Amino acid sequence: MPARADVFDLSSLILHRGEARRLDLEVAIEPLRYGAQDYVPTEPTVPVRLDVSRTTAGGYALRLGYDVRLGGPCTRCLEDAGTQVRIDAREIDQPGGGEDLTSPYLEDEELDLKGWTRDALALALPDRILCGEDCLGLCPECGENLNTAEPGHRHEPAPDPRWSKLSELRLE
Repeated sequence: MPARADVFDLSSLILHRGEARRLDLEVAIEPLRYGAQDYVPTEPTVPVRLDVSRTTAGGYALRLGYDVRLGGPCTRCLEDAGTQVRIDAREIDQPGGGEDLTSPYLEDEELDLKGWTRDALALALPDRILCGEDCLGLCPECGENLNTAEPGHRHEPAPDPRWSKLSELRLE
């Protein structure tokens, strides 16, 4: 079973310039709020693969990979979407490299693995989280789930408001 690590001390690897190491770890992922909906990982921790390389300039090249299944509503029908997301994120931290080559997750060789894992997940989420590509959504008239409604579900069209006065007419 991989070790649990929310913060990882890269100096403990004792990597020299040009060396690399691959680690299998467990990281806790908190629920995400996305599009005013909550998406919760089905497991409290996920196994992650962390590749750490020491650059020739003394910095780090980092790669994070993992798969996670999220429970949360479909954006069309509001049923559970059960979204599977694959993450492949990279970071570079190069001393003296400026803002573009400085990782916000690395400070004094301590890697905020939990923060990076969560941010990478948020960036990898699809634009629309759907229960299926062919999801029909909800009926705009009555709100019934069109995926489970009887075939041909429809409503009488509303009468034209320009003719509304005729409905008050009493012919006897």
